[in-house]
Amino acid sequence: MNFSNYRLSRSLSAYDVTHNFVVSYNWAMPFDKLGGPRRLLSGWNLAGIARLATGFPITLRQGQDQSLVGSGNTDVPDLVGPVRTQDAHNPGPNGANTYFLPDAFDSGQLGRFGTANRRFFHGPGIANWDCALLKDTRITERTNLQFRAEFFNVLNHTNFNNPSGNFSSSNFGVVTSARDPRIGQLGLKLQW
Repeated sequence: MNFSNYRLSRSLSAYDVTHNFVVSYNWAMPFDKLGGPRRLLSGWNLAGIARLATGFPITLRQGQDQSLVGSGNTDVPDLVGPVRTQDAHNPGPNGANTYFLPDAFDSGQLGRFGTANRRFFHGPGIANWDCALLKDTRITERTNLQFRAEFFNVLNHTNFNNPSGNFSSSNFGVVTSARDPRIGQLGLKLQW
């Protein structure tokens, strides 16, 4: 808490997602209308969830007690220019996977609080599509066999985690991890 300027202590929530578009669908595919073996062509479904969202806010910190008030690791650096973000796939001044350029920040003076807010801009966005192909086969009146082929992040789009917000780190502004790549699984379920 910056007790000398409470306005700088205000920030976005750590879980703020400004824009979040989610659509889910379930389509009963009409293959049985084509004619042919009914047990083979009926019961097919395509289901999924697609999500497009802004990223979570990046938490900034100085990395040391620059204000000398015993706050530990909660001080923030000085904001000296506009924050410029870029596609993390492109290299930047800190090397590959740079998301924001660190030249917008500088180390605060010893004995005073930094001028940046703790969280005021968002990290990389999320674009994810999960889908499943299902086949229900009726065995008896009360028994059903379901085959499932499920894929998470089916397009294998790289969804980066937030970059480091630690000003003292050599990775300041650099993305060092990503969410899961494409994952697939097959399942067979007997319902009675």
